[in-house]
Amino acid sequence: MPEPTTTLGPFRFGVNACSVPSREMAARFASRYFLLNPILGLITRRSLVLAALVLSVQRPSARAEDSVAYVYENYREEDGRITVVTQSSSVNEDIAFNGHIQLTGAIDAVSGATPTGRPAAPGSNQVPLAEITSRRKAWSGDYSEQIQNFNIDASFAESRESDYVSWGWSVNTLTDFNQKNTTLRVGIAGTDDRVEVIFGPDYLSKHTQDAILGITQVLNPTTFVTVNVSLGQSTGYLSEPYKIVEKAVEILPSIFLDEEFAENSPNERERDSLFASLNHSFPAARGAVEGSYRFYSDSFGIVAHTLQLSWLQHVGPKIVVAPSFRFYTQTAARFYYYDIDDTPISPARIPMGTAPYYTSDFRLSAEESISYAMRATWKASDWMQMDASYELYTMHGRDGITPESAYPRAGISTIGVKFLW
Repeated sequence: MPEPTTTLGPFRFGVNACSVPSREMAARFASRYFLLNPILGLITRRSLVLAALVLSVQRPSARAEDSVAYVYENYREEDGRITVVTQSSSVNEDIAFNGHIQLTGAIDAVSGATPTGRPAAPGSNQVPLAEITSRRKAWSGDYSEQIQNFNIDASFAESRESDYVSWGWSVNTLTDFNQKNTTLRVGIAGTDDRVEVIFGPDYLSKHTQDAILGITQVLNPTTFVTVNVSLGQSTGYLSEPYKIVEKAVEILPSIFLDEEFAENSPNERERDSLFASLNHSFPAARGAVEGSYRFYSDSFGIVAHTLQLSWLQHVGPKIVVAPSFRFYTQTAARFYYYDIDDTPISPARIPMGTAPYYTSDFRLSAEESISYAMRATWKASDWMQMDASYELYTMHGRDGITPESAYPRAGISTIGVKFLW
């Protein structure tokens, strides 16, 4: 299930060295959640990662650091489920007239087993799994410019797989008021995707449009708050092409045969979200805390809540550690069914995004997830910085029907290095 900030993530800036979450930290979180977490599914992962990549906006109140960086990430589910290995690199460079450019490239490889959507066999709690493999290449370009108290940032990104192509763009603005104690953020973004489906020879299209309006207010030298409201719409082919439903079809009187059908989601999805966060630094402790809440709802019938708490702690002059905790819960899509045998639904041979709608994708069920993470950053010198993190992620069902074997438990490891000049 996509987070409310899949396209336009929360804008954050710090009031001192302890409370400044770096742009890379935000971008890496977006990458980890949307790129490295296959529980979101191939289509969702592909398009939303691109949007998150396109729309991660820096806050250049001063000239950004010139740098080149490399990041290695490994997402690994238990019990032979999905593994994703991602390697990415980026280059940042200031240019004339208060401009800044960033170029980013990423390659990831996905392999392992994932639920198909079929229910468990009678007498078993293990849902059927299918092996998948996939490789993705993506790149993005970003240009921002500071004009007095106004910053504008424009981005473009492209992502390609053998069965999926996505292009994305964004324009974001940040405007300072009140002696830079108040910042207004306005942004728009869109993606244009092409999806290969197993039931047809042609690629199907998918489009997204998103907008965000947000404000960040400094309350005092150690505290600031952020509130963002975002709206979005997706149209086109919105189903997961590799997820199926199973239905017992009567082929002869009193003789039934289990048949597989592609899932069928609506061809339009409206979504909205509200994000609020509080950042407060503790200079005496050389640390800072951030707490945030996110509300999300969409026309699929999903309502989600996210709570997150993070602490940034300086350990000596060159090391910062950042433990964090995140809790997420959602209701089910109104057309989610673990098993459609007991429903009057007659699945279509070729799903067209029109009623009746049906899916057995556990990611659209009523579920909750918890993650614990620890990150450490070491500024080895004025020209080199290294960081590493580990996150434990668990998901559980809430409907009392979908077996727990459908939901993953994963570890996410990250290591990166950045060279500055």
